[in-house]
Amino acid sequence: MERKIDLKAFKIFTRAISTYEDLPLLFNHLTKTITRFFNFKGCSLMLFDEREKQLFRVSSYGVSQQYMNKGALFADTKCDVTRDTCSCEDCPFMKGETVFIKNVKEDPRIQYPDAALKEGIVSILTVPIKFRGVSTGIMRIYNSERWKLHEDDLDSFLAVADLLGLLIEYNGLRNFFETIKIGVDQLPPRLLR
Repeated sequence: MERKIDLKAFKIFTRAISTYEDLPLLFNHLTKTITRFFNFKGCSLMLFDEREKQLFRVSSYGVSQQYMNKGALFADTKCDVTRDTCSCEDCPFMKGETVFIKNVKEDPRIQYPDAALKEGIVSILTVPIKFRGVSTGIMRIYNSERWKLHEDDLDSFLAVADLLGLLIEYNGLRNFFETIKIGVDQLPPRLLR
């Protein structure tokens, strides 16, 4: 089992993540860098919509548009969002668990197995993006050959995902405060006394 991530690569990721202010640009650069630097098939970042219990792709690299359009990605494959009783609390995403699929042909957890096989995907690593223990999205890494995941690589990807979670929340709060500031700046001076 050979490691794919070394300390130098990890430093590059963490420094890059900490310097971006434009989240879509960071997401695009991160998915491209992970794919190319480590010679993976592809990488996607998806954020969770709590109302629809669905993951929405915000960036992807290395996988075709046809694969990305394969269908809705629910937090749990058994989740039926048409029922108000769907909670998904027991699914790996909601629990903040990492999911590693060594071979998509042999794993029943794959939501769209035919699409994955057609795309040439053999292994998939799904790492939760969390903030304060709550899953807000996932980083999904696709490999075109069977992957023997090294524990240190998994730890590195988990750390990158945690940094992303922190940055996403920070940007959300920053945007919120900027909106409030604009609102306060619009108030008549007599109300600010």
